[in-house]
Amino acid sequence: MAGTRSRRRVEANYWPGFVDALSSLLLVIIFMLSLFMLTQFFLGQEILGKDDALSRLNSQIAELTDQLQLERANSDDLESTIANLTATLSSAEADKANLSTRLAGIGTGLEGKDDTIAQLQGDLIDTQQMSDEANAAVALLNQQLAALRQQIGALEAALEASENRDAESRTQIADLGKRLNVALAQRVQDLTRYRSDFFGRLRQILEGRADVRVVGDRFVFQSEVLFAPGQASISDAGTPDLDALADAILQLETEIPTDINWVLRIDGHTDKRPISNAQFPSNWELSASRAISVAKYLVTKGVSPNRLVAAGFGEFSPLDPADTEEAYRRNRRIEFKLTEG
Repeated sequence: MAGTRSRRRVEANYWPGFVDALSSLLLVIIFMLSLFMLTQFFLGQEILGKDDALSRLNSQIAELTDQLQLERANSDDLESTIANLTATLSSAEADKANLSTRLAGIGTGLEGKDDTIAQLQGDLIDTQQMSDEANAAVALLNQQLAALRQQIGALEAALEASENRDAESRTQIADLGKRLNVALAQRVQDLTRYRSDFFGRLRQILEGRADVRVVGDRFVFQSEVLFAPGQASISDAGTPDLDALADAILQLETEIPTDINWVLRIDGHTDKRPISNAQFPSNWELSASRAISVAKYLVTKGVSPNRLVAAGFGEFSPLDPADTEEAYRRNRRIEFKLTEG
């Protein structure tokens, strides 16, 4: 009997090992893709916030541009009005000079034309008043034009400042994206290193156990190690292995920095044969209950609950799709995976 068991163990060391290696490679690729998607999600959220601020800034720039165009149009209108008043003033001054000349001629040659002289003098006074009013209007318009030019200058300065802030915001967004990628890459490297140390420690603790193995980035316990068939209560035979696992997790909690958000995911899996009873209507309930039982046991050993995630996959993630007792045994398992929270 011992010879038969030894021969089966030797045969299991070739083909399952090859399958496990391929599974490990595939899981690493899936992990990296998941990490890339997570990175892009956070980066997209950050850039979306910056885009909102940039949109508001562009809206302010557009409003300032519209105000600047309006003020420039008003400036053109004022300059046109000043030109018209200047022309009117010139015409009034010419009329004044003409009347003065006529008045002088009449005063010397027509001494009896007092009424005519008085009328011409009245016209001259009216023309003088018009000239004064025109000068006052021109002076007022010049003041308004100067004030308008100051407003235009202020608007141009505000517009330039807004454009500079726009350029700075774009630069900050690009720099933020680079720094976020570098930080995420560093976190991935740190977590990968701690995962490697954690699994290395578990390999030493559980060395020689054929029913406990590493598959890619996961530690796999066959369900028979921890549970009786069709049950979700941890057996007495499985507690020593879970105690060793709890000690390794507690040591890991003291080593990983607090700014790295990590969890140990506990995944329950069953074979494809259906189960249906009052306690477990389907394999989903059975696999989830087993994962929860393991999590609760680790908590009793001091593991932080916020570092544990329990999930049930039922029969829908098999390692071996064959319909054999060996395939069923391999698919009934509890997997532990150290990942980001």
